[in-house]
Amino acid sequence: MMDICTEKIGDTWFGVAFEEQTIYATAFGSTEKSVLKGLSEGVHYDVSTQNQKKTDFAKRVIGTLKDVYDGKAISQKFKLASKYLSKYAMRVIETVREVPAGYVTSYGEVAKAIGGGPRAVGQIMARNPFAPICPCHRVVRSDFTLGGYGGGLDVKLAFLKRERHGYSSKKEIPVNGKKLHVFPVEFAIRKAEEG
Repeated sequence: MMDICTEKIGDTWFGVAFEEQTIYATAFGSTEKSVLKGLSEGVHYDVSTQNQKKTDFAKRVIGTLKDVYDGKAISQKFKLASKYLSKYAMRVIETVREVPAGYVTSYGEVAKAIGGGPRAVGQIMARNPFAPICPCHRVVRSDFTLGGYGGGLDVKLAFLKRERHGYSSKKEIPVNGKKLHVFPVEFAIRKAEEG
């Protein structure tokens, strides 16, 4: 039986669908209804507040969602369920999880690191059931324009602005024996502000 936990912190609702210590979906939004909808889409059936269960695990996940939302770096990793995703989609999600706060990468860089094409990566990010634990907001186009985002580009830009850490140079992250190039969020913020 899948459980959910939703909680409003400040002006934002956060939610998680889970079984024991495994996350099936996460969501955030301005209303509990929008969060429940996001969780339902992630697990492929309707969830409701009848499944509400506030375990210590759920509270830790909600706290982590809030930390990511606030632009904080996180060190805690949770097990993500792959039941509704292809192996390739899980590789994309696990790769994007490696992009640290304060940095962005591109759809093309992810594809170079794990195979496939930028459009395939973009499609997976568009359906990411683990936002923002899988920080799809940190994936942009190769020219540092924002690309797309389910919550709207203004939400994506706000995420990136909260993640400013003053980094000035790119770095490489090892992924499956290859390198994933990441760049300071300032690159994408500057491009967005230039319009």
